[in-house]
Amino acid sequence: MEALAQMRSGATIERLLCHPRLPLIAGWDADRPAIRIWEFAVGRLREIGGVGADSAGYHSAGNHRFQRTPSAAWHPSEPQLVVADRDCITRWTPSGITAIGGMPPIEYPRDVAFSPDGQRLWLSPSGGEDGWESSITLDPLSGATVIGPRWDTGVAVYPGGGLVATLESDQGATLVLFSRDTEPVLRPMRRALILDCDGYETPVFSPDGRHFAVRGNAYDNSLEVFEFPSLRRVLVLTLGDPSPGYPYPQEWLDSMNAWSRHNVAFGPSPGALCFGTPKGVVIEIEIDGEQVTEHEVMAGAGVTALTAIATGELVVAGHDGTLLVLSVGRAAPAQASTAAVTEFLAGTSEAPATDLDQLDLTDGNQTWQPGELGTVTDTSDSDPSWLKIQAAMNRRA
Repeated sequence: MEALAQMRSGATIERLLCHPRLPLIAGWDADRPAIRIWEFAVGRLREIGGVGADSAGYHSAGNHRFQRTPSAAWHPSEPQLVVADRDCITRWTPSGITAIGGMPPIEYPRDVAFSPDGQRLWLSPSGGEDGWESSITLDPLSGATVIGPRWDTGVAVYPGGGLVATLESDQGATLVLFSRDTEPVLRPMRRALILDCDGYETPVFSPDGRHFAVRGNAYDNSLEVFEFPSLRRVLVLTLGDPSPGYPYPQEWLDSMNAWSRHNVAFGPSPGALCFGTPKGVVIEIEIDGEQVTEHEVMAGAGVTALTAIATGELVVAGHDGTLLVLSVGRAAPAQASTAAVTEFLAGTSEAPATDLDQLDLTDGNQTWQPGELGTVTDTSDSDPSWLKIQAAMNRRA
């Protein structure tokens, strides 16, 4: 990998979000609820704005930090970043910062995403009477709103269009739900992926749409890769040492927390997955051929965030405030096929509800048709914890 541009950001950046079409990069300040914005052009990085630069710093970790950390989403085609928190929704453009009205403050932090056509904002939770159990669709121009189903964390858009993926997280299990991207309100399909436990990040699709990666969870630095549209799991890794179980030794907790939760990106070549390490190394894995290459890019500073620009370059943030744009030395990203979405939708239908008994479920290895989970009573040591809990509940019924 070759460095195309480098700068010191002035702060440790703990998450990066690249515009889907334009050379714009947003980065979350690790010390305060602020987002910085850079442009990568003519071989250089230049800071061009931000939101929340005068905000007070985080005073503690845990729930306090969770409540104050903003979410953000790029418009799919315009240089526009929308930032949301509990109190307000803000729009950044190169001409300045404006507030988006119509959404009252809520008790919870809010996740935000643009619909793929850029005409609507999806926000979750809704802040209504059901709390976390519903989302809201907002038309920023008219202020009109529509209540939608529950989702959390973020919205992943399939690179060829036609489909989005969201999470429905619970302590026992997390659903990866798929919806058509043409509806004003997200409407999940019956076919869904189930992951053990909670605490996952937004799925990341490969540029060619053949794979998606899920980083998590609350108890392990897991990294899983699934094929699309089959949803078959093709790679599972634990970054660092696996969980020793509760009570957690402090040494293991320190090691786990050293790993970034936003350290995964696909390279432009089909099947190339990259992730950053606490030692400043970017590891590149060829999923199909299982070839592994290590690139020492941060001189031991530790990778705090990693993402990919639409043209295929990687953007890496280091613990010392360094921001790098890296060329992977390969051709432009492959185009995703729309046939995969057509195949996926042809094999499923809209779900009447997202209860486990209503879905066609897979964990990437096993599958369950609607109603089958209610009959499971026996499990093995290798089965996920959510399935063991389900079996125990069935035995008591």
